[in-house]
Amino acid sequence: MIYTLLGKQVMSVRKRVVLSLMIVLALAILTGPLLVPVPPLADTVPPRQLADPDSRFIQVNGLEVHYKIAGQGEPVFILLHGFGASVFTWHRVMDDLATLGTVIAYDRPAFGLTERPLQWQGQNPYSPEAQVDLLLALMDVAGVERAILVGNSAGGTLALRAALEAPERVQAVVAVDAAVYAGGGAPSWIRPLLNTPQMRHLGPLLVRRIATDGEALIHQAWHDPSRIDAATWEGYRKPLRVQNWDRALWEFTVASRASDLPQRLGEITQPVLVVTGDDDRIVPTEQSLRLAEELPNSRLAVLEACGHVPQEECPDDFMLAVRQHLDFLMP
Repeated sequence: MIYTLLGKQVMSVRKRVVLSLMIVLALAILTGPLLVPVPPLADTVPPRQLADPDSRFIQVNGLEVHYKIAGQGEPVFILLHGFGASVFTWHRVMDDLATLGTVIAYDRPAFGLTERPLQWQGQNPYSPEAQVDLLLALMDVAGVERAILVGNSAGGTLALRAALEAPERVQAVVAVDAAVYAGGGAPSWIRPLLNTPQMRHLGPLLVRRIATDGEALIHQAWHDPSRIDAATWEGYRKPLRVQNWDRALWEFTVASRASDLPQRLGEITQPVLVVTGDDDRIVPTEQSLRLAEELPNSRLAVLEACGHVPQEECPDDFMLAVRQHLDFLMP
């Protein structure tokens, strides 16, 4: 009987020890990330201090939006950059496009020199819905009734979503290596984790890796990265000098989610010119070929010896494709 009592006491002690260890482990998991230091970014400045001579700023939906404009008359081209990019991505084709009409390029929230709010009331400015709303509101403020939307990568996805949501405002779309079938944001099962206090604390630290790993991604985006000159590198790096770029990029990441766009392509009736480099390693060229097949009213232009950003790497071929299909884009 004594041995039985001793055995029960030992088991009780073991249970208390295991329970204590589990509590300590749970506390470590819950509080550990919050104890990781996230030092403030160094050498960052307000967006306006990084503006170019031709930069403009305008209030749209409560945000100060950075944009550039060139040309005049119709058609009106609105240029939509991809993830991690800015209006800079259009600098080699904007003047050429301006010979065809009016060209407006702007920085989407979380990128470039557009305001990066960390608190807001109402709609999340980084959400997919807000991206479409901002585009349409910008058109309203600029007095643009209809436009040809030219979008690269995630900007191409935005252009096609706008064509679905407001078909009367979208004259046509130029989908440049559009990220339609992949890159739609975090899976639904992981999104609650991204919104925890622990991940919100660590998130900005995680996205700062783009400052170091981004160079490899840019190399991957070009068919021939040896053609990237010093001015181009500086154009890519400039937005990383804006205050709170890391926290805003994390908010954008948390707000992103998978899209039903692939299932709704058949509803897009506007003319769509699908442009892709033949060596796109970010959005594989095969996906653009598939996109052209699944859109009801599309044409395809495959640019040789070109990667994910043909408007930068192959601007002459890009403009040739747009000019060749301009009658198609202006029904």
